[in-house]
Amino acid sequence: MCRTLTEHGCSIHPSTYYAHKKGLPSAQAARDAELTEVIKQIHRENYNAYGVRKMWAALKRAGHTDVARCTVERLMKAVGLSGAVRGKKVTTTG
Repeated sequence: MCRTLTEHGCSIHPSTYYAHKKGLPSAQAARDAELTEVIKQIHRENYNAYGVRKMWAALKRAGHTDVARCTVERLMKAVGLSGAVRGKKVTTTG
């Protein structure tokens, strides 16, 4: 399979093919699963009020200093978490 793809200009390393064939999760997927559980826990502990910025700061305080804010945003969006929304709901006539 790898030889055929290489002949057509799509070089894939054999270890990548076999890792995919085994169905092993990537390093990013494994880390995302771990961080998602931590994010859910912190969100619950803070009365479901923390948005992305406060969640990112809370993760840093909890010792996860190598997490990017955009990663927190992506994971929170994936599990449907959001922060508290301030202000009144706007209603219109019609």
